[in-house]
Amino acid sequence: MAEMFKIIGVAFVTSITAVLLKGTKPELSFAVTITGIIVILLFLVDALQGTISVFTKIAQITGIENGLLKVLLKIVGVGYITEFGAGILNDFGSNSIADKVVLGGKITIVMLSIPVMESLLSMIGGFLRLV
Repeated sequence: MAEMFKIIGVAFVTSITAVLLKGTKPELSFAVTITGIIVILLFLVDALQGTISVFTKIAQITGIENGLLKVLLKIVGVGYITEFGAGILNDFGSNSIADKVVLGGKITIVMLSIPVMESLLSMIGGFLRLV
């Protein structure tokens, strides 16, 4: 919870500073925005490490294959990174490029999900043979 207040604080300070600089020094506005983004991402690294450890424990308890868990985490990561990147591009007025980033993210997610689908279909096939 405290991390979220830090993130929101950095976001507000970054946004206000970037808006104030945009009229007089647009190149500094961009630099301030990128710096704010990097600081926010650094705050999120700790939270992400805790989340990954929870997923690892769940995988151990349920017996889910470790490689499958990694693929699922990659899929979630690609989704977040895609949304993040497209949002930045939209903020800077590059909507058409942002759309292509989103398309690339969707294609990447489909490619990453193939092993998950294969595993699921294999599991379903095993259940059907038992019946």
